[in-house]
Amino acid sequence: MIDTHCHIDDPVYQSDFDAFIHAQQSAGVERILVPGIDSTSIETVKQVCQRYPDYLLPAIGLHPENVNDHYKEELQALHQALCEPYGQRYIAIGEIGLDYHFDTTYKNEQQDALHRQLQWAVERDLPVMIHSRDATEDTLNILAQYPSLQGVMHCFSGSRETAERIVGMGLYLGIGGVITFKNCHLSEHLRTIPLDRLVLETDAPYMAPVPFRGQTNESRFMVYVADTLAGVYNTSKETIIEQTTANATLLFKLNHIQSAQK
Repeated sequence: MIDTHCHIDDPVYQSDFDAFIHAQQSAGVERILVPGIDSTSIETVKQVCQRYPDYLLPAIGLHPENVNDHYKEELQALHQALCEPYGQRYIAIGEIGLDYHFDTTYKNEQQDALHRQLQWAVERDLPVMIHSRDATEDTLNILAQYPSLQGVMHCFSGSRETAERIVGMGLYLGIGGVITFKNCHLSEHLRTIPLDRLVLETDAPYMAPVPFRGQTNESRFMVYVADTLAGVYNTSKETIIEQTTANATLLFKLNHIQSAQK
């Protein structure tokens, strides 16, 4: 399994970090991708990924909830980090996107920040990790302006029509713990979506699947997501894990990274 979205730089994991990583590895988690959310996370993401450089892979971006009056300065700091020597190790631009859930004060600024970061991704041939909450139409309309873009719609929980639009743009759907929730209809919405357009993720420490809902999430819990997806696609859990791992490897060019690090 590959966790394509895990905030493992969160303080909740730091007290016994080595033991935590060992637990994920022992459970069959092959790689963990670690997204950034603002300029302060440049260092925290870098620190954890340097401890396990072949296992934890960094991404960089400005989360839409962190867009404010100083977003241009944030973007400047992120772009500078992207251009430094360590910047070659970033496997994606993310977590980026639009979020109108709590507040639309910075709606225009969020859109500007998204455009700028999508341009970075295109210029550097990097995939993107897209966050979209209560902003579907604006998000998809902006993504459509970058036809060569590769990436994943992180923590997808939308409708069948939205899912089909996303994969029709050549993007992937990130499937996490929400699919195991009792009142979630995501399983029904995925039935027309090819399995080769899905990747597994956690969004840890958030969104732990049933039976761990409400607890701190871990990458090894993705097996419950895979088990649920096996029911959706009428196949085995092992097939789900094999295919989503292959999808993540292709999307994030992980074979290339592995060969480059040896």
